[in-house]
Amino acid sequence: MIKVASPAKINLFLHITGRRQDGYHELQTIFQFIDLYDWLSFSQTDSDQITIEGITSVDNTDNLIYKAAQLLKPYAKKNHGFHIKIEKNIPMGAGLGGGSSNAATTLIILNRLWHCGLSQTELAHLAIQLGADVPIFIYGKNAWAEGIGEQISPVNLPKKCYIILKPDCFISTQKLFSQKTLTRDSKPSKFCAYQQQPSNFGNCFEHLAKKLYPQVDEAMQYLNQFGNAKLTGTGACVFVETTESMNVEHILKHSPCNAYLVNSLEESPLIHI
Repeated sequence: MIKVASPAKINLFLHITGRRQDGYHELQTIFQFIDLYDWLSFSQTDSDQITIEGITSVDNTDNLIYKAAQLLKPYAKKNHGFHIKIEKNIPMGAGLGGGSSNAATTLIILNRLWHCGLSQTELAHLAIQLGADVPIFIYGKNAWAEGIGEQISPVNLPKKCYIILKPDCFISTQKLFSQKTLTRDSKPSKFCAYQQQPSNFGNCFEHLAKKLYPQVDEAMQYLNQFGNAKLTGTGACVFVETTESMNVEHILKHSPCNAYLVNSLEESPLIHI
């Protein structure tokens, strides 16, 4: 049995810079890994089936872990089945990339256990079929991302500590993308510009998330008392960077919803497997 950590991420900013003819949106963002983990255990079975334990709310047809395994299976040199158990700590539908991380973890581990022999680049090409956020977890480095999220350039980011709030709501990414007032023409920028003035970089989904989901607005108003609160991904989670002057324990204790204290990571623990 192999047990591995599957990390979360936050988006330090998220801009939509255009829309392609195929309907996908061009974006720019920075992915920052954080030390909030799901744990996946892989146990070989006598059958050739993939079974999953730990997520009862999602059918296999919609489960990214199962989909990742099925996507990789044609490359398997050893066709063993596996029972995959997940200990879920990353909230779902939160903008923290939990599902994408789980999918990437499955691809990385089964690539080895099935002796598929695929390179990191080949795994990333498969991963994009599962979602725009999955390749970043294959590469495992904090990154500046463009395109639909698949054009990844590793970046060095300073160590930070964040308070993350998870409002009690589930945001529909499709609903946010369908809104006519979504800003889709942000001016493309560069990582050096972000380094010089990160406060100029926000999240184009923030105003919509606050408008459509009052719980997100409440969480942002709460965190804005202590710093510059931001939305990650399309939400629902919001976060703020901690400072020495903050009473972190007080902020966590009086949060209007579930709260997490996390540290940034230089890289995903998966790259050392």
